[in-house]
Amino acid sequence: MAACCDNNSLPFRRKNIKSYAFWIIISLSTCLNKAVDLSATNSLVWGPGLDGKIALPARYFFIQGVDEGSNNLTASPGQDAFDLKITSSSGRVRVWVQKLDRHDGSFIVRYRLFASYPDLTIEITYKGKSVAKSPYKLQGGLYHETCFCPESDEVWKEAMNCPQKYSQMEKDLLPFAQINLEELGKEAVHRFGTHHAICHYSIINNQVYRKTYGQHVGFSMFMDNILLSLARKVVLPDMEFFVNLGDWPLVKLNTKPIPILSWCGSDDTLDIVMPTYDLTESTLETMGRVSLDMLSVQSNSGPKWPDKINKAFWRGRDSREERLSLVVMAKKNPELFDAALTNFFFFQYDEHKYGPKVKHISFFDFFKWKYQINIDGTVAAYRLPYLLAGDALVFKQQSPYYEHFYGDLQPWIHYVPFKRDLGDLEEQIKWAMANDEKAQQIAKNAQSYARSNLLSDHIFCYHWILFMEYAKRQITKPMKHFNMEHIQQPNDSDSKCNCIKNKELHDEL
Repeated sequence: MAACCDNNSLPFRRKNIKSYAFWIIISLSTCLNKAVDLSATNSLVWGPGLDGKIALPARYFFIQGVDEGSNNLTASPGQDAFDLKITSSSGRVRVWVQKLDRHDGSFIVRYRLFASYPDLTIEITYKGKSVAKSPYKLQGGLYHETCFCPESDEVWKEAMNCPQKYSQMEKDLLPFAQINLEELGKEAVHRFGTHHAICHYSIINNQVYRKTYGQHVGFSMFMDNILLSLARKVVLPDMEFFVNLGDWPLVKLNTKPIPILSWCGSDDTLDIVMPTYDLTESTLETMGRVSLDMLSVQSNSGPKWPDKINKAFWRGRDSREERLSLVVMAKKNPELFDAALTNFFFFQYDEHKYGPKVKHISFFDFFKWKYQINIDGTVAAYRLPYLLAGDALVFKQQSPYYEHFYGDLQPWIHYVPFKRDLGDLEEQIKWAMANDEKAQQIAKNAQSYARSNLLSDHIFCYHWILFMEYAKRQITKPMKHFNMEHIQQPNDSDSKCNCIKNKELHDEL
């Protein structure tokens, strides 16, 4: 009988279920509409890509969604929330535009030009309404990346708004108040020209010349690229300098100091540090040959913080013994770590002990994990800028090696430190697990630092300020030497390049 009564009540229950489902759908719809009911007028738009005076390989700007109550959105309003249109008075614009959703209520908009234009108009709309102060009108000439239209250093400095100084740069240049180029040329080649890889550069009349010394000098292409790109944008000072093309810094503290530019510094050397070739090339090739750059990583930072895998993650090759120790530690503590080697080169005969090696995964997938381990390779691990920009807590190994920005970072503010021998790594990870809010705040601090100091305009500024400061210290005249190769600017025949900003200066060069 009970079963019969249950059957008789089914239509009533189905009706109620349908009714509940209807109201749930209505409620969800109302909440979702409220979540994305942002204000076009209140929303914010800013960034260097809205300034026609700033030339970058890929220009970019930001959009922050703001609601009717003037509150910043903290979740994405949807990839297609904002509409964008770029036009010019000269006709159709050859441009590639990307909207990158940072999933925190804000977007990065980046665009790469394939021709030059006298002006651009950037229209940003939300549901047909103009966002913030849209449309944005950029005047005075907008050049694509391979267009050779250098500005004077005064104009460039004002447009880029570069810092007056960098603390790391000041420290690096301190031993070199006067640079005798003749003595430098002899000393550098004598000490490092055979068993290392170095490159002698001369910049004369904004043209790039070089001669390489030693073996394995292919990395000179990275230095070529940033010099050529800068020379297309600003008139560089005449100068001569040597670049270390290898991993390890060269000028030991207990030797005669000579100015050598390197991508990595160390506590026991005097090399002058530049942004790494990796970070610099990703700047030049944003929306080009690379997929990982300081903008793309911001829109591929994995799940929300509570949904991330609660372990410390690492992948890499066997370029340091501590990396092997990390793998052993991970095998013993699988509840804390997901760490494995992707390639064996230095310790290939020990694969049975530290393997098996695992397949490479996309760097963007790293951020499925809440904690990221940054551990040295042959020198500093050049992945750190990207780890800082992602939404994860970085654990950084204590190290004598550093990149150009490490001096800005503070332990327990931007990252969690651990000993060089990994002796306290387990303890630090357990601390983070037990202090989730503090851990997330450190991750946010790191992300904020990367967004404010390691984007493309910052990388250009660091190089340019370094070259200007270096050139001031030369006490002999720079010259092009007879055995140097002229590094030509790329062929620009496929794109229209009209230097309308400073045609007289262009013609002089």
